[in-house]
Amino acid sequence: MVFNVRESNRVIRTEFPRKVMELNNIWIPMSDGTRLSARIWLPEDAVENPVPAILEYIPYRKDDFTALRDSLRHPYFAGHGYASIRVDLRGSGNSEGILYDEYLKQEQDDALEVLTWISEQPWFTGGIGMIGKSWGGFNGLQVAARRHPSLKAVITLCSTDDRYADDVHYKGGAMLASDMLWWASTMLAYNARPADPEVVGDSWRDNWLERLEKTPPFVEEWVRHQRRDEYWKHGSVCENYDDIDIPVYAVGGWADGYTNAIPRLLEGLKGPRKGLIGPWAHEYPEMAVPGPQIGFLQECLRWWDQWLKGIETGIMDEPMLRAWIQDGVPPQTDYFVRPGHWVAEEQWPPVGLEDKRYYLGGSHLVTKAENGGDIKVESVQQHGLHAGVFCPFGQPGDLPGDQRNENGYAVVFDSEPVEQPVHILGHPSFHVELSSDKPNALIAVRLNDVAPDGSSTRVTWGLLNLTHRNSHEFPEHLEPGKKYSITVEMNAIGHTLEKGHRWQLAISPTYWPHAWPSPEEATLTVYPSEKTFLSLPVREPKAIDLKLQPFQQPETAEVLEKDILREAKRTRVISHDVVTNEWILDDFSDEGARKLHCNGIEYGSTNRNVFTIEEGEPLSARVQCDWTLTVGRDEWQTSLETTSVMTADDKNFILMNQLIAYEGEEEVFNRTWKTEIPREFV
Repeated sequence: MVFNVRESNRVIRTEFPRKVMELNNIWIPMSDGTRLSARIWLPEDAVENPVPAILEYIPYRKDDFTALRDSLRHPYFAGHGYASIRVDLRGSGNSEGILYDEYLKQEQDDALEVLTWISEQPWFTGGIGMIGKSWGGFNGLQVAARRHPSLKAVITLCSTDDRYADDVHYKGGAMLASDMLWWASTMLAYNARPADPEVVGDSWRDNWLERLEKTPPFVEEWVRHQRRDEYWKHGSVCENYDDIDIPVYAVGGWADGYTNAIPRLLEGLKGPRKGLIGPWAHEYPEMAVPGPQIGFLQECLRWWDQWLKGIETGIMDEPMLRAWIQDGVPPQTDYFVRPGHWVAEEQWPPVGLEDKRYYLGGSHLVTKAENGGDIKVESVQQHGLHAGVFCPFGQPGDLPGDQRNENGYAVVFDSEPVEQPVHILGHPSFHVELSSDKPNALIAVRLNDVAPDGSSTRVTWGLLNLTHRNSHEFPEHLEPGKKYSITVEMNAIGHTLEKGHRWQLAISPTYWPHAWPSPEEATLTVYPSEKTFLSLPVREPKAIDLKLQPFQQPETAEVLEKDILREAKRTRVISHDVVTNEWILDDFSDEGARKLHCNGIEYGSTNRNVFTIEEGEPLSARVQCDWTLTVGRDEWQTSLETTSVMTADDKNFILMNQLIAYEGEEEVFNRTWKTEIPREFV
């Protein structure tokens, strides 16, 4: 989550149509007496010439951790005639209260009160828009579903409409070992940081100790809900798309972990909506890698001007979806740019896609179904170590490497080289008739692009817990040996298979550390027939693609002045002990340390995540996540250390979380949480 500065062609704007002023540490009162802390950028003459408002509402600390990124966007919007408002959620940053979990009803209720407060300000007129990436993208959709009369439009980035299907907790009913504990450990550390004494006064220490004592490790609640129950349905706007009746602009990137929601939103919402999918990771498109970056803030202004100021910008005359079709490239764990081209669709699902099918023929993908011999797919626990991270932020090492490193641990099928370039857009899927020798098993599938030199680039992937084959809400054990027909939907993608390249399908019952392993090693049997095939959404070029106007050059406001106290660095190392057959993925990120000139705050962090598994031993799976964080100013210095560990036996998940807090050199808090939670069909 390092502040990304790898852009190559960004224009820094220092002058805007309207002069901007900044209001710091504004208190927004809630009806229960809690106060939320806000920062507001708005035109200097906004009281005389009122403006619409844009709200970003997240828990990531506006006065330190997101201060740099906030300075790029909020003054930019204000300079173009908006009040741009950044609010820390209850229990985060300088806001009062406790943050007990993600996306609670309390969070939405508070947002409604914030919207009402904005509506009553003397500098406000017209409507309010909400914008946010990740958490802020989630709650923008959730608050839209609550239908506050002043909320008129939303821009949601890198978010989801379905908290169970597409977030860092579960995928296809399988538990995400790679991100479940990591994100919970992140929030355990983030939530434990104190408010600023210069803002909240002498009560900061008592408030900090209360926050330390009362904020729970989120992972415990997430693991208690292993199926798609009411816990996950809350905040999943896909439960009733009709709840959202305002315009929605859904934005994401193919390298991100949240892109699948965009086509679902375009299909499910009934009101004005648009989608934009680039090659990007989990970042705003004017900054994101892989590039190309675009003038996204100008695109936002076109959206806000249309829906908050009533100006016809032409944005709704353009196609519903604009997507980047990526060229085939050699496999790398980091790209600065993904070559490709923009295409457009007037609606979703689009018209004119061809369902191109490949069947299994021996070790090949063939165009006609064959009733060949049964195929055994064995469990290999170390399969998946070269998958990259589940939700890339654009850091070096985030992306999957050459899939030849993985293919020896899976069963792999290759097509013949294609004679002409083939473009796909949408969800590839694998339809398969199979059986399992165990009652609990999963299947992971990868779609790769194999170049003439044999290198293999992962295009997309999918995962299904086979006990969830009929329902994520009501899972059922498999009957060993019984045949089932199932479908694994892979992540949506736009990709070009170049002339002379081959499609490659890889199948496995394991994908560590993305998927927590089944309690026993399972062997799947795949039955080649007309029921077992790879389906690809092939798209021919359309005339509409040629009519697309290029995006403008990326622009932002000036970033806040800062001192670099410690440079950031990243290592990601896979090791294997050939004596013990233990495989270790050690992912370390020093996010550096900075001092902000605007308020003198110094902050920094380090994070190490270690994923360990023994070959042939699924119950050896272990994840440990460690954080250190510092926040301070001059003589006021605080630091935090957290350790989170997750293991499992055949019946339970076993969780340990420890949090230690220091004021200066003095330890002021030390607590350990331990719990065991029964496994349910996982």
